[in-house]
Amino acid sequence: MTNQANDPTSPPAGDLAGKHIVLGLSGGIACYKAAELCRALIKQGATVQVVMTEAAEQFITAVTMQALSGRTVYTSQWDSREDNNMAHINLSREADAILVAPCSADFMAKLLHGRADDLLSLMCLARPIDKVPLLLAPAMNREMWAHPATQRNMVQLDADGATILGVGSGFQACGETGDGRMLEPDELLEDIIAFFAPKVLAGQQVLVTAGPTYEAIDPVRGITNLSSGKMGFAIARAAREAGAQVTLVAGPVSLPTPRGVTRLDVKSAQNMLKASVECAKTASIFIATAAVADWRPASPAAQKIKKDGSGSAPQLSFTENPDILATIAQSARAQRGELFCVGFAAESHDLQANAQAKRVRKGVPLLVGNIGPATFGQDDNALVLVDEQGTADFPRAPKLELARQLIADIARRTRAAKQKP
Repeated sequence: MTNQANDPTSPPAGDLAGKHIVLGLSGGIACYKAAELCRALIKQGATVQVVMTEAAEQFITAVTMQALSGRTVYTSQWDSREDNNMAHINLSREADAILVAPCSADFMAKLLHGRADDLLSLMCLARPIDKVPLLLAPAMNREMWAHPATQRNMVQLDADGATILGVGSGFQACGETGDGRMLEPDELLEDIIAFFAPKVLAGQQVLVTAGPTYEAIDPVRGITNLSSGKMGFAIARAAREAGAQVTLVAGPVSLPTPRGVTRLDVKSAQNMLKASVECAKTASIFIATAAVADWRPASPAAQKIKKDGSGSAPQLSFTENPDILATIAQSARAQRGELFCVGFAAESHDLQANAQAKRVRKGVPLLVGNIGPATFGQDDNALVLVDEQGTADFPRAPKLELARQLIADIARRTRAAKQKP
C-alpha cells in the first residue's frame, strides 16, 4: 500500500484554492447573503470578481462587495475601465465558474431566452459554455418559485447546461413561509466545493453508517459510547463530493446532514442493522464507521428502575448485538463482488494488530483503524488503513481531509477490482 496522505507540514490550502469565481448578484433581498458568501469563497482560497445588476444595487452597495472581494465591482456593460470596453468577454474568459447568487425569477427568465441587456446577462451568454460553468442560486417568493413558468424555466436552464443549486425553505422577507429562499452561504459553499471536486465515484451508490448506538436499560437510561459521528458524516460528505449517491444511516447524534445526502436516523444496533441491510441491497460501497455497541440489556425495563434504599445496584444481564459489518460483508452481493465493504475499528491499544485481526474476522478487503479515545468528539483524526498487503498511515489531519483521502483510496480500489479478470 502507498500512503496517499498530504504532507502534514505543508500549510493547509482552501478547498477552492486556485479557483476564480465571478459572483453575480441580481435583484433581491437575499443580496445580503451574497456578502457572507463572497467572504466564505475567499476564505476557501478562491478569488472573487463581483458583478452586480442595477436591481442588485437597490439592495446592497458595490462598495460593500468591493471591500469584501478586494476587487473593483463591475455594474455596467459600458464600463470604460476595460481597454477594449468588453468586460463581458474579458471577465468571463478569466472565470472558472460564474455563480449568480441571488438569481431572481426575472434573471432566470432572462437567461432562458438569451436576453443580454446588462453586463451580468451578457457574461452568462458570452461565456464559453464548455469551459465556464454557470451556477444559479435562485431566490424568490414561494409563489414565484412554485409558479409553472419558473419551474419550466428551471427545467430548460438545466437542459441548457446550467447547474441549479436549489432553494431553502422557511420564513421569507415578505412575511410568508415556504420554498424559494436562497440557500444559506454555508450551504452554497458546500455545494460549490462539491461541484469542483473530482467525480471519482460517479455512478456509485454509497452506504455509510455513523455515530454511536443507544441500547435502552429502561425508558430514561441506556448504554452508549463517546462517538460523535463526525468521521462518518465527513465520509458521507466526501463521497457525495466525489459524485456518489449517498445514504447515511446515523445513530443518535446532533450533526447537520451533509448537503445532497439522504439520512436515516436510527437508535439501537438492531435499528441500524435493519436499515443498513435494506440499503445495502442497492449500494455498491458500504463504509461502516458507526461505533456500534457490542452488547445490549437482554430485557429492558418497561418502567424507570428506581432506587429502593438498599444500596444495591440492579442486576443487569446482557446479550450480544448483531455484527452489522460482518452480516453485510458475508451477504451474497458482497461475496459476488457487487458490494465493496469497508470497516472501521476504534481501538484503545495495539491498533495495527487489532485492526488486522478484525479485518480478517469481519471478512472485508479494507479496514480503517483509529484510536477511539484520541478521536471521539474531535475535529481531527489519524487513520491506519489495513488490507491483506499490510498497513498505511494517514497522519493526523481534519476529519474531512482524511475522509476525502479515504474516498479517493476506495475509488482506486473499486476501479482496480472491476479491472480484474
